[in-house]
Amino acid sequence: MSKDHFVLTAVEALPDYRLRLSYADGQTFEVDLSERIFSSGYLAPLRDATLFAQAKVGFAGRSVDWIEDELDLGTDNLRHLAVEQAGGIGHERIWTWLHDTGLTLEQAAEALGISRRMLIYYRDGEKPIPRSIWLACLGWEAVRPKGRSLPLRAPSVREYAALHPA
Repeated sequence: MSKDHFVLTAVEALPDYRLRLSYADGQTFEVDLSERIFSSGYLAPLRDATLFAQAKVGFAGRSVDWIEDELDLGTDNLRHLAVEQAGGIGHERIWTWLHDTGLTLEQAAEALGISRRMLIYYRDGEKPIPRSIWLACLGWEAVRPKGRSLPLRAPSVREYAALHPA
């Protein structure tokens, strides 16, 4: 994936509050915004189908704009949402996991058994996150291993609660 993988080259409004997004790296995604439009005050104006149909590529391909400087959505967030809606794992999950665990990039890469560079690719959305890597993140969170030794079983509910105090 190129470093411009969040640069939008085209947007097409589709029926039922969906968008078709084409990015500079050649990838095309469809994203359904209906739930967000009907649950968010900020996006409420987009309930008007005529306004929604006016979606256009924003400044430098970094947003989808409806009303310039008033109503737009970032292309990185839209891509993340589209990936998640298609059953993939969006890169923001890695950002959140790193933040929640407090691990450095080096520690996290070692915990997952991958290189620091590969973790950065996943974190920055430059490569798709394999299901096995996301499952490893969830597994690490569940057991919080100490050092290099891995547990031989998943913790019980009580053990898990002890590892994750409120």
